[in-house]
Amino acid sequence: MKNSNTIRCAKCGAVYSKEESFIIDSKNVCSRCLFGDISPVKIYPIGFVFNKQERDNSDFGLFGKSQISQIELFPSQKQFMYKLEDERNLTIVYYLHKARPVRTRFKRGLDGKEVGIFASRTPDRLSRIGIQYVRLVKVEGTTLVVKELDAINGTPVLDIKLKRKIL
Repeated sequence: MKNSNTIRCAKCGAVYSKEESFIIDSKNVCSRCLFGDISPVKIYPIGFVFNKQERDNSDFGLFGKSQISQIELFPSQKQFMYKLEDERNLTIVYYLHKARPVRTRFKRGLDGKEVGIFASRTPDRLSRIGIQYVRLVKVEGTTLVVKELDAINGTPVLDIKLKRKIL
């Protein structure tokens, strides 16, 4: 039975809820066609990004680009921040909450080369996970001030890790 909260999969024809589907190359595709019978993973955010960056209407662009962002962690995360202020290079894992429909091929913004998602930095991904290296400027309570984070204002932060040095 199809209603406003369901879609018909372009690959298998089955009817699925919108939450269990993805738009790929302008076609609705169900999660089963993409991932089989694997169950989704539940992940909770640990805080949010605050800055002056928003997505623009281009595939890759930001407007209001800011070199400095604040990552405000929930007060419950304070217990995990021991000695964090001693580090300078961090890896931020975040959820791309404003991702748009996915395209299998497109021209990469970096150099115009036609590529797929895995050969790009596009925020429009099936996983909606973003990872970026940043420079820690300072820690104030449960707020991290960082440089060079591409995440837009309001982005949920999933994890923070020390950046591994490449040998």
